[in-house]
Amino acid sequence: MMERLRHRGPDGSGLVEHGRAVLGQTRLAVVDVAGGRQPLTDPQARLFAVGNGEIYNQAALRRRFAGCFRFQTRSDTEVLLPAYEQLGWEGVRTLDGMFSYALSDGRQLCAARDPLGIKPLYYGRCNGNLLFASEIGALAGEVEEVAEFPPGHCYTPEGGLRPYYQVPQRAGVLTEPERAKRLVREALIEAVHSHLMADVPVGAFLSGGLDSSLLALLARREVEELHTFAVGMEGSSDLAAAARVAACIGSHHHVCELTPVMMAEAIEPVVTALESYDAALVRSAVPTWFVARLAARTRTTAGARIKVVLTGEGADELFAGYEYLQTFRGRQLEVELNRLLASLHNLNLQRVDRMTMAHALEARVPFLSTTVVERIMTIHPVLKETAAFGQAKGLLRAAFEGELPPDILWRRKEEFAQGASVSACLGALAAERVSAREWSQARRDRLPVASREELFYYRILQQHIRTPLRAGTIGRWRGPVL
Repeated sequence: MMERLRHRGPDGSGLVEHGRAVLGQTRLAVVDVAGGRQPLTDPQARLFAVGNGEIYNQAALRRRFAGCFRFQTRSDTEVLLPAYEQLGWEGVRTLDGMFSYALSDGRQLCAARDPLGIKPLYYGRCNGNLLFASEIGALAGEVEEVAEFPPGHCYTPEGGLRPYYQVPQRAGVLTEPERAKRLVREALIEAVHSHLMADVPVGAFLSGGLDSSLLALLARREVEELHTFAVGMEGSSDLAAAARVAACIGSHHHVCELTPVMMAEAIEPVVTALESYDAALVRSAVPTWFVARLAARTRTTAGARIKVVLTGEGADELFAGYEYLQTFRGRQLEVELNRLLASLHNLNLQRVDRMTMAHALEARVPFLSTTVVERIMTIHPVLKETAAFGQAKGLLRAAFEGELPPDILWRRKEEFAQGASVSACLGALAAERVSAREWSQARRDRLPVASREELFYYRILQQHIRTPLRAGTIGRWRGPVL
């Protein structure tokens, strides 16, 4: 199982048997590169933990637990140990970050996933044993059925699977535009600052759209040498806009120009890594694959490899950026935004995690810090309506008025695959690979696919995953064994 996850952690690995638990981890060294090898343990070797992701409030937690725990590393994952030691499974409530982890006290196992599912976790049973892994492929062939570990949940044998977090359902009350803009601005600046925590270089994906441009702008103010990365076909709108932003903020900008041949060659590894055949998700995954590869191959002027990037997922769900939301009003809009946030874990967050980690690159999403989410959700939905500022995501744009060129700040949204000009190319490729006869047969067989394009991706995924999947574990999965 660890060997199948080597791409996620090529910098080292560790394995320990502790009581009835076996913990293993493949490491991408980002914080405490020299001393943070996992599994991590306390000085008495009573607890062991492995984790994936980042705990952004580790400094505050170290101060909180300094009197009762002797820290041995600078790894952010180490704070899991005193949090569990002092608070049991509820220690997960103290964490601010993106994470999945497993921890053993010698008697039982505790596993958890971050509130919004930024980092993945799956599980299954085999001969009475419970297995966890960061990707479906690591469990394939090892368990009777694979299921997704839900976001915002924790597991112990005694208590089973239980929720510790849900997206706030309360109605926002803040209606004063200036206060709302100030809140948005402060929340995002703080989030970017916390998400730059690393002992390795941090870069930024830059499509030239509002979300990625704001993150790059704020990161550049704190990072002396910021590298930004853009992808698209020759002449695509994203490449032109990204170049303009990079010139404005003074980043070291890198570009990957796609061709139909490149995309055709990448489809199989993309779908296999993505672990989904949802057509919309695959289309946006292809450019993400190439921009992640570009970033992972980039070195700073000092020769260090970029291992971390910031990316703008979550802004559309927080600030009503999708076109269809323009007709939503008040509480109806708020309910829909909550639903979108709660579903991100197996849509855009899955795409970003899989495409970056396939290249041993960690993606961070400042817009989806739980602190940002909860503060933005105190704003009344009327200020997120298109009419409030004359354009979708107008509140976010207005919060940073004057800090980006107007044509960037007020640039209209394009889907990533459209902005990178890849949608038509992938649709044509699928039409070449799947005949009308094969599509008709798939419909007669009632395969869980909605188009010839999805059938194309579905067949690729069949070769990668042969273990039964619980309904909803991967995109559009509705039928029997893949």
